[in-house]
Amino acid sequence: MTATHQYGTSPTGIMDPPPVVLPKKQIFAIRAKRLKDLAEKVEPLGDFLAFMSQLVKAQDIVLNEYEATWLPDPGAFDLALEHGMPALGINALRRDIDWQAELAWLLDTLELHISDQQRTLVQSLRGLDHDTLEALANDVLDGKPGPVDKRALLPFVSAALQVAWARLTQCLPSTPKRPSGKARTICPCCGSAPVASIIHADRDRSGIRYLHCGLCSTEWHLERSKCSVCEQSRQVKYLSLEDENGKSAVSVQAETCGDCNSYLKIVSKEFNLGAEPMADDLASLTLDMALAKEGVFDRSGFNPLLIVGE
Repeated sequence: MTATHQYGTSPTGIMDPPPVVLPKKQIFAIRAKRLKDLAEKVEPLGDFLAFMSQLVKAQDIVLNEYEATWLPDPGAFDLALEHGMPALGINALRRDIDWQAELAWLLDTLELHISDQQRTLVQSLRGLDHDTLEALANDVLDGKPGPVDKRALLPFVSAALQVAWARLTQCLPSTPKRPSGKARTICPCCGSAPVASIIHADRDRSGIRYLHCGLCSTEWHLERSKCSVCEQSRQVKYLSLEDENGKSAVSVQAETCGDCNSYLKIVSKEFNLGAEPMADDLASLTLDMALAKEGVFDRSGFNPLLIVGE
């Protein structure tokens, strides 16, 4: 593991970046393509990333080709938006949103493109009753690993929840305000934790760091070289894994904080325009494993597709 600071410098020329950016309708298509590319580059995780690419491709189809069976009433978001609260808060909506319909469509879409082993998991999911599925969804939203015998089902549940919340962001009458105070490090749309940071390279956000929500894919601006948990900057360092040639297949570092002993991955489009926070997080599991082995820093990133137990 090497320590560098290549992602820690401040950008120049962008004085007023967009404070909050809602996800595009193509978010899952972009993610699926990146996962497919990474499956070819990161050989030890090739099969895993290829399956995730199929799962995310199914998410794209469900989001863009199916209509939701439940959406909030017009004006439901006004009060929260006015007061800077997460309008799509997971605690407020988890019992109302019809995410199980999203799951059924997702499984229908997937079943034609997966292996027999994965098809067995799909059939197991179809056999679960409403309350059991809701319990699994609560585990995902709370970041818990769920029952051991059902842990392999959680990525499907997580994928359906991601579609449901991404769909809700399209219903917002306006973009939420940038969070302030203690809420600066949680998603302004749904209140979830970020999966990673992303350094953009497009014209209106070049060199700017955004936190990327693990659930609804909203992004919000947070200054660089600042811990995304405690917001301190005194002991922020950047760690990465490189091969014998000093290279890595993914554009990812761990932004570690010695004040709160946490870390969040930071992904840079400046080094690879195709980089995508959730895809690159999945492809850089060896970095998590190395940090876990050292036992100094705890992961703060929330990736619903990667909730594991001890």
